[in-house]
Amino acid sequence: AAIAFAKAGAIVAFSDIQEEAGKEVEKEITEAGGRGKFYLLNVAEYEEVKDTLEKVVEEFGKLDVALNNAGIGVPPMFTKDIPLEIWHHVIAVNQNGVFYCMKEELKYMEPAGKGSIINISSLSGLRSFPKQLAYGASKFAVIGMTKTTAVEYARKGIRVNAICPVFIDTPMVDQVLSTAPELEAKLVKGIPVGRMGKPDDVVNAIMWLANPKSDFITGLALPVDGGQMA
Repeated sequence: AAIAFAKAGAIVAFSDIQEEAGKEVEKEITEAGGRGKFYLLNVAEYEEVKDTLEKVVEEFGKLDVALNNAGIGVPPMFTKDIPLEIWHHVIAVNQNGVFYCMKEELKYMEPAGKGSIINISSLSGLRSFPKQLAYGASKFAVIGMTKTTAVEYARKGIRVNAICPVFIDTPMVDQVLSTAPELEAKLVKGIPVGRMGKPDDVVNAIMWLANPKSDFITGLALPVDGGQMA
């Protein structure tokens, strides 16, 4: 997503807890002639989020689009078997992290009277996926926060939408599948187009929601799922 925004001409500020990988993306953007800067950030820590957004706006002057995309998954397990530390960790990153980011992003967008916030939820925020209670709870919460904030800020020129991907070929999904390799064929069978999603499938949806051409769209929870919800 950071690379796609840079290619579209945006000045990109992006963050992660993976410093080495973040620096590599920054280098890739710069070498391609774009302008991007990496910030080391753990979105589960409110003060880190607040400080990072302050630095971004101080350096670049404004915030037009915000993509809240940090998230973690967990191996499948029944509800009664979920350790409390896993529950709290997932909620801290996937749910609290989105709230912290929106809370701070809106501080800069509201005075400007415009902005687009895009939250990454999941198909797990639209339907049940057994043995994924913590993840599902956090992603349902993202959609609830998206819709509430969208209505609150609709007349202030700020749009808030969510994207709900099905299984996407990323390291996080690879980690889950590594614990149950037989799941992949079963998951693909349930996707009408007959394949897992690719990162570009999600990025294309992100870019559309970031574009002013979608300025009548807010409060949307958009499935990017190859037809599974149908």
